[in-house]
Amino acid sequence: MSARAFLDKVKAKYNIKSDLDFWLIFTTFSLAGSNIGFFRPKIFRLFGITHAHLWVKVLVILFFFVPFYQLSTLFYGTLLGQFPFFWERQKKLGRFLKRKLLRIDDAPIAQRASS
Repeated sequence: MSARAFLDKVKAKYNIKSDLDFWLIFTTFSLAGSNIGFFRPKIFRLFGITHAHLWVKVLVILFFFVPFYQLSTLFYGTLLGQFPFFWERQKKLGRFLKRKLLRIDDAPIAQRASS
């Protein structure tokens, strides 16, 4: 698959209108990931997690850095003019977490009773 075909496939899948938007979204993901890489050692030192067990580090990453990454994508996405794309992703993630982790269904009660 050529690079152009791959780019067009990704743009179609995520409803991205232009090549510029694609590269701005790609840059947003890069900046948000770099944020995590930059702040992780500092946060671990701040909380005294330098020689902690792996499970402690995993818990801190799950409960602190995953939300921080999501906020970073919104922040950089806004700066780069891609807020609508990232806001839709956040809403999808929120619905997924609500449905899977909290076992809450979005369907109205009448629909749930008939299923």
